[in-house]
Amino acid sequence: MAGNDDFIVIKAKENGVNVIGLTRGTDTRFHHSEKLDKGEVMIAQFTEHTSAIKVRGKAIIQTSHGEIETDV
Repeated sequence: MAGNDDFIVIKAKENGVNVIGLTRGTDTRFHHSEKLDKGEVMIAQFTEHTSAIKVRGKAIIQTSHGEIETDV
């Protein structure tokens, strides 16, 4: 996945949406987190260090594979 140009867009539908980056490797760990307020948008990308992104709160997530809305 390193060198992948794909990105995801996360748009908060409420205040306090958490976006958490998880590490790649034998031990998966949190390595970065951001808190978004309603209407804020974050553009994220998977890297050689980031293998997963967790979104907690009401948000719309857009990827090259489609769009999904959280059910929180």
